[in-house]
Amino acid sequence: MKVILFNGSRNEKGSTYTALNLVAEALGKNGVETEIFWVGGRALTGEIDALVDEAIEKIQNADGLVFGSPVYYASPSGELIAFLDRLYWKGEKFLRFKPAAALTVARRAGTTACLDVINKYITYAQQPVITSRYWNMVHGSNGADVLQDEEGIQIMRTMGRNMAWILKSIEAGKQAGVAQPEAEKKIFTNFIR
Repeated sequence: MKVILFNGSRNEKGSTYTALNLVAEALGKNGVETEIFWVGGRALTGEIDALVDEAIEKIQNADGLVFGSPVYYASPSGELIAFLDRLYWKGEKFLRFKPAAALTVARRAGTTACLDVINKYITYAQQPVITSRYWNMVHGSNGADVLQDEEGIQIMRTMGRNMAWILKSIEAGKQAGVAQPEAEKKIFTNFIR
């Protein structure tokens, strides 16, 4: 089993990376392979299509996903939003029913609003949302700060264990003959006549 963790921060090795590593460590302890994919600046430098194509290729061979972002103006980074907009438009069929988690990192506030934005992408593609024992957030201005947030560390660790458990449960269901739901054709209602 494999989980791809997407780092939506402009800082490749900052606080979001540290939080994603905490989740990856918990997944690894539960027998799940991980890879961190840095969205970074490429999302806003004219490389969005190539970036999304690379991500879709990796997603096709992954069992679960984690999307991490620092909080910018009570929202995910512009890089992650641009990436998710394109990814979910172009690759929804590869995302459908893959468990996914959102995590946010902030110095102080805006984390719940940021989580709400990321979780809306996940639910759009009918992906099971992975939770923890509290909202999937950790606090800190940098990686060293994040490692001082004991509650946040526990939340990241629990999220990783919960993801591993869901992935193993889905695999056990497949082995027992439980079929994945059929995706219905979308119905679009226009409220303006």
